Amino acid sequence: MAHLTKPATYDIKDSNIALLGSDLEKHVREAAGDKEKAWEGAGTAVGLQAWRIEKFHVVAWAKDKLGSFYDGDSYIVLNTYKKTPDAETLSYDLHFWLGENTTQDEAGTAAYKTVELDDHLHGAPVQYREVQGYESARFLSYFPHFMCLRGGVATGFHHVTEPPALNLHKLYLIKLSKSGNKTTLVVREVAAKAESIVEGDVYILDKGTHVWQFNTKTSAGKEKFKAAEFAQTLVAPRQGHCDIKVFDEGGSGSGAFLAEFGENAQIAPAHPATSGAAGKPPTLFRLSDASGQVVFEAVDPPSRASLNSSDAFLLDHSFDPAHPAVFVWLGKEASLTEKRLALQYAQKYLHERQADGRAHGAATSIVKMREGDESEAFLHALA
Repeated sequence: MAHLTKPATYDIKDSNIALLGSDLEKHVREAAGDKEKAWEGAGTAVGLQAWRIEKFHVVAWAKDKLGSFYDGDSYIVLNTYKKTPDAETLSYDLHFWLGENTTQDEAGTAAYKTVELDDHLHGAPVQYREVQGYESARFLSYFPHFMCLRGGVATGFHHVTEPPALNLHKLYLIKLSKSGNKTTLVVREVAAKAESIVEGDVYILDKGTHVWQFNTKTSAGKEKFKAAEFAQTLVAPRQGHCDIKVFDEGGSGSGAFLAEFGENAQIAPAHPATSGAAGKPPTLFRLSDASGQVVFEAVDPPSRASLNSSDAFLLDHSFDPAHPAVFVWLGKEASLTEKRLALQYAQKYLHERQADGRAHGAATSIVKMREGDESEAFLHALA
């Protein structure tokens, strides 16, 4: 009897997603048949929709789970909105999100199906590639709190073990604007061990009948408050069979919290902020595949006037310390190949330059848009 083997985990640093003409495309097409039923009703009304990739299939993600993702999975998220209250047409932000433990098949399927949904919506969406731990501010802004849990879809290829007896969550606020007026709470499940506890963040230890909140000394007051709200969401469904305790680093009882992770458990120092080329101005490139290979031709100055409807362009804004991104802009008369493979070209660009001081390296958010449907972030970066 043949044994199924688990496909390799998708490594963002070493992998590139091959789409058109690949064996993956064939498998995805066979799984969907002649038409992808998941897209029926997609983008027809204002709101948020999400799908998870399950064995080459696109499966709707329940509305009550929006904002919760598993690190072993890949997802597609569609935000449908109106740019102004009186707008007659709908606008779209289309994201595919890759968990750090997703498989190559899942990651590739998510990328391919995102292109397919973009086609279904006649190319109107602004398209984003999101990688766990490096999500764009736009993506995080959809959720009151964004939660990333350990695990994933249980299949013959991707077995998920039972959850550990202790669940440790790391909580912190992300600024969604440069002014810091708008934030969202990010909750990431981390390994329940001492090495996971780092200065500057708030932690929730879920012990089943007890939920413990631990505030490190340099964590912000708003983070502590938001963490307390999150702890209540864990306790409330247990109907009085669970209590909450709050510990402050250096305060009474804080040693009891750390003792859960070993006799000599200590709080790790915060990672130093990335310096190097942070703050470097954006650079603009024209994409050309006339030679059969994609070539990135520098364009100076990087301005809106430099864009040309007959070409595709890449704007490297990955050195921005607040919201790093690489933007791909497609002119109305860009070639079909450029339109279809623009996201893949941007990945190639990041892979070739991932070791030159970029804070997020190959995991930097990639944003693709067509002429006339530019994102505000792109227009601001090119101003």
